[in-house]
Amino acid sequence: MIGTTGTAPAGPARRRALVIGGGLAGMLAAAALRGAVEEVLVVEGDELPDGPLPRRGLPQARHAHMFWSGGVHAAEAVLPGITDRWLAAGANRIPIPTGMVALSAQGWFRRWGRETHFVLGCSRDLLDSVVRDHVLAPGGVTVLSRTRVEGLTGSASRVTGVRVRGLDGRERAVEADFVVDASGRASRTPRHLERLGVRPAPERSLDLGLVYATRVFRAPEGAAGFPIVSVQSDPRSGRPGQSASILPVEDGRWIVTQTGTRAGEPSGDAEDFAAFPRGLRHPVVGEILSGLEPLTDVSLSRSTRNTRRYFERVRDWPERFVVLGDALAAFNPLYGHGMSVAAQTAAVLRGAVDAHGVEAPGLARRVQRAMAKPVDAAWELAMGQDVFYPEARGGGPSLKDRVLARYVDRLVRTSCGRFSMVEDLSDVTSLQAPLTTLVRPRVLLGAVRGPQYPPLDGPPLTARELAVVHGGGAAG
Repeated sequence: MIGTTGTAPAGPARRRALVIGGGLAGMLAAAALRGAVEEVLVVEGDELPDGPLPRRGLPQARHAHMFWSGGVHAAEAVLPGITDRWLAAGANRIPIPTGMVALSAQGWFRRWGRETHFVLGCSRDLLDSVVRDHVLAPGGVTVLSRTRVEGLTGSASRVTGVRVRGLDGRERAVEADFVVDASGRASRTPRHLERLGVRPAPERSLDLGLVYATRVFRAPEGAAGFPIVSVQSDPRSGRPGQSASILPVEDGRWIVTQTGTRAGEPSGDAEDFAAFPRGLRHPVVGEILSGLEPLTDVSLSRSTRNTRRYFERVRDWPERFVVLGDALAAFNPLYGHGMSVAAQTAAVLRGAVDAHGVEAPGLARRVQRAMAKPVDAAWELAMGQDVFYPEARGGGPSLKDRVLARYVDRLVRTSCGRFSMVEDLSDVTSLQAPLTTLVRPRVLLGAVRGPQYPPLDGPPLTARELAVVHGGGAAG
């Protein structure tokens, strides 16, 4: 157990920052604040595990999580050395596009011969535990676990702490000089702010009815360095969105995740799990799975609504309070952007408090506005696809959505046959560059020219990879 206690740390009065939520976003926020105050208190409803183990409040952790290089770089800025710690713990550094076999809505991506970006491949349990250990080991951060935040204290002009309820059922106030909400999708910040008299923020939500089904398999012999394999759906086909992916993770395991929108959902049945990927736009994932040994049952998750809260638009935003991570914007996990955005928003917080301190007037509002930039990039990418799925609830595509979608389709089709477009498009999808990158002259010219090479007619697996899949080990 980590820092399990029923009371806040005692001692002389000193500056304290408080973080609501002890997940990845919360721990990165704690790390961002650690040098700016004498004490950081993380309030968490769960009992945080020792080591890379599941926790009750994060059921979606069982599914494949891709941590894009844009997010990894941001996490490194907040926690120097964290990338090496992940790799030492068993995470895979998977080069993109060389380490990815993916069927996009516009065709198969080529693997080319040169890395432009990368993905960190590991279980969410391992990723979180390494960050937790790194943040808590040096001291200065304390976890108040199995404790629920019931509300904020202060006024509409300034937040001064939180009200918490522990296992004893009693409610009490915990004061803080700065408060961050990193409590995730279940955040109650809109309600808490309303009670303080803060005007509500605009909000947009889109629900695809998306269901995730995941099973972990033992990787075949000789599979070290095997690529990510992904068959994506086509949002504009008029059919439910169905996809499947294989993510190589630590300890010689592969996480296989399948997704489906309304009327196309996967089930928790083992036989259905084997059959589902064979019915996709290409059966490659199902074919690869046919000879693998399952290590777990099928896990299902349904909490995948896209939600964006525009706190940066609240004119009289209270001092000393910031919202980040999924509490600010929760994305369809299919795109792998949630963790990267959490890291990038934590990096924004780190830069601001390092430069100005937590007590600077107007800091919270400036930080909230700055966080909108990485959030908007991921949001536009997700909504530009998801709004087209049939039976999506939350409004149909706007004219802007349609124009952007047609343009992105053109870029993706071009990137399947032109390397320069791969670089530019991956800069954006990996969240290493803003969405405006896609309208630079070089990108516009590439889109006009179109693909340099004809489309591939099948998955670009190497002879060695095919031998591994078909039981030939590393031969081939």
